[in-house]
Amino acid sequence: MKYLRQLIVCTLIFSFNLVSMLAPAQAALIGANAVLAAQSRQSAEQNIRAALAREDVGSTLQRLGVRAEDVRERLAALSDDDVAALSERVDRLPAGGDFFGTVGVIFVILLITDILGFTKIFPFTRSQR
Repeated sequence: MKYLRQLIVCTLIFSFNLVSMLAPAQAALIGANAVLAAQSRQSAEQNIRAALAREDVGSTLQRLGVRAEDVRERLAALSDDDVAALSERVDRLPAGGDFFGTVGVIFVILLITDILGFTKIFPFTRSQR
């Protein structure tokens, strides 16, 4: 009985010491710039998703062999600057015009991220990683 009690006490001491070695939680204030940047990225992504949701864009990307899931993954992997640039490009397009330019830009972005090794969509590319 004494051996069992010593084993339990030693196990508890070891457990408490192990727990105390974990990194303590830290909290900080979030600046207004960080909140605005997150909101601007969300609005830019919504703008891009709205353009990609069009039936003609979806059918063209499908014809090129790009799946919608891959496009969503690539969009999530883009940096904030890339998302803002792509959203601005979509905004500057005339209504009903330069459709192939938009599809071309999306195709080039997908191709570049495929070559860089972030995803594997196109079978004819080799990853640089």
